[in-house]
Amino acid sequence: MAHRLDPLLRPKSIAVIGATERAHSVGRRIVHNLLAGHFDGKIFPVNPGRESVLGLQCYADLDSLPEQVDHVAFAVSDYRIEAALEAAIEHGAKAATIMSQLIIADDSKPDLQERIEARIHDSGLIVCGANGMGFYNCRDGVWMCGFDTRENHPRGGNVTLISHSGSGMSGIVDCEERIDFNLAVSTGQEINVGMHHYMDFAIEEHQPSAIGLFMETARDPEALMAVLEKARQRHIPVVAIKVGRTALSSRLAQSHSGAMAGQDEAFDALFDRFGVQRVYDMDALATTLIMFAQPHRPAPGGLVALHDSGGERQLLIDLADEMDVPLAKLSPSTIARLEQILDPGLPAVNPLDAWGAGGEHSDHIMGQCLAAMMQDESASIGAVVHDRAPYSQVYPEYVDYMRVARQHCEKPLFLMANRQGTGSSPDVVQVTREGFPVLDGLRSFLEGVRCLFGFRDHQRRAPEMLKELNASTTRALQASSGESARDEFAALAWLEMAGIPVVAARRASSLAESLKAARELGYPVALKTAEPGIAHKTNQRGVHLGLADESALKQAWLDLSTRLGEQVVVAEMAPPDGLELMLGMVTDLQFGPLVLMGFGGTRVEGIDDFVTLMPPFGPQTARRRLQDLQHHALLGHNRGSGKPHIDAFCETAALFSSVVASLQDELTEIDINPVIVHGGGCMAVDALIITRQRHNEVPNP
Repeated sequence: MAHRLDPLLRPKSIAVIGATERAHSVGRRIVHNLLAGHFDGKIFPVNPGRESVLGLQCYADLDSLPEQVDHVAFAVSDYRIEAALEAAIEHGAKAATIMSQLIIADDSKPDLQERIEARIHDSGLIVCGANGMGFYNCRDGVWMCGFDTRENHPRGGNVTLISHSGSGMSGIVDCEERIDFNLAVSTGQEINVGMHHYMDFAIEEHQPSAIGLFMETARDPEALMAVLEKARQRHIPVVAIKVGRTALSSRLAQSHSGAMAGQDEAFDALFDRFGVQRVYDMDALATTLIMFAQPHRPAPGGLVALHDSGGERQLLIDLADEMDVPLAKLSPSTIARLEQILDPGLPAVNPLDAWGAGGEHSDHIMGQCLAAMMQDESASIGAVVHDRAPYSQVYPEYVDYMRVARQHCEKPLFLMANRQGTGSSPDVVQVTREGFPVLDGLRSFLEGVRCLFGFRDHQRRAPEMLKELNASTTRALQASSGESARDEFAALAWLEMAGIPVVAARRASSLAESLKAARELGYPVALKTAEPGIAHKTNQRGVHLGLADESALKQAWLDLSTRLGEQVVVAEMAPPDGLELMLGMVTDLQFGPLVLMGFGGTRVEGIDDFVTLMPPFGPQTARRRLQDLQHHALLGHNRGSGKPHIDAFCETAALFSSVVASLQDELTEIDINPVIVHGGGCMAVDALIITRQRHNEVPNP
């Protein structure tokens, strides 16, 4: 069945407008690359000033062609692009590639890019670009790129790379022979074909072993989520760099591709939802794609590593701990087996330094040790961590260790050197294609291991039962959502209606009402201002805690009424030894509602430690993501002797996520801080709700 992008990515015929033999020109490179890729279709150079280009007959214009072409590639200046585009549309071309920026000096409004986009939209032409470097459909021999590249891209590749940055594509494709690509695309400005379209083509037509993304933005978030879900369901790992994490980088991303970078936390939530493995530089991206491209998938367990250096073993242990990469814990039987193989005095531990006395039996010892470790049930991935030979060559004995281990297991095995140096070895590509990837750089390798484990764990995760709101509760919450934004008391009442456990509270507008409320609740109590317009009470010294009797309450009420006003809330005191966490909701312009979880109370601004999730989600997801907090070790402790009931908080967070998902059309922002987590459960103590109709009425803090 034909794919919508066939005329673009695997056309039967291509015209190159502006084809030439001028050295280093885009017009020459496009024709050269199509020939180098052994394009199976017809190539028609178009240039009225030439009779031939690189041995191919050249035509004066599209009207002179002997047949209608599927695809037109433009190698003309931006001053000529409009006329060339119009000619392609009139010719009946179905697709085009535009690599230029679409910027001219002293332009009028609408500018060139806007005019081109409008004309393309009206015509139905499918376009790669503009302001990109084209693409390589290596599987079908279509090298549609106007820049130089290596000329040994094989046709049988199994990795897809899609990049908003041209250099993000070429910087890997042109120099990384350990990856065989089926499709690599520089999407550019994505006039009407976006990253998700190329991903869909790759998934449907090429079934890649892995997909790499270099992302600046998400121009169509819903379509992106749909194709990520398709990849997840088909067990295809996706590895992504997302740039624009800082304010400056975000602004430059917008100027580069004309698109907002989006909140970085939103992309963290997106990637977690669909199992996308995030990396942070191109070394890690390339390394991880190499690791996913090999045919073996990791089993449960951790990393085992074979060393010939005690110091480098310690380095791996330190970095693995820093990067949260689990090391396999060998069984007593494996340890006993290693002790029989190793030279005397060498500890049988993982990572294993198996270099003892050396000598003629050392290679045999190394191979047998690796085989023993890889057969352990706790071993998921194995690595031979040995340095390169002189001139960055690869010692064949190191590969033999892995071949010995392969006879006993089908787990992933890698040959890893701490660094490559200035030399190179043709054996690296050959051994990698044999199924034993040769890698350089310990940190990038461990990042790849983390990604393989992360994808493995995501794929093995059982579906969760989500907490659903019944129809009557949903209607009641919708009806009262406007009232919920009035003040803290109304917000807590609204959350309680949704099933969120909240602290008992009373609204009061006089001292007498405050005293009556305190008697009903029982001392000690908290007294908080409820005056309109005060969104963050603590900043205004609008909260008094632990009021033990009427005298203390009177004093606190006089203070608040004098400074801020008589409208107050009297609330029961939460358990004093509870752990303070927070729940929140924000609305991302691209991805909609997001849930925030993290440390709350006095810690919320001090340590700024939170995670972001896409709603709805279940309690197990909440518990798993809490482990991503930088200070997650604090979750098991509180100020007293009791252990906080984290499970209760996770149940509450899951319910809150369902509320947010169900009522996203009514809500803009929610801040529940703190949520006190104690030995018996949890309770929301303070809350702020901003609805869509009140969004512009809430004052700045």
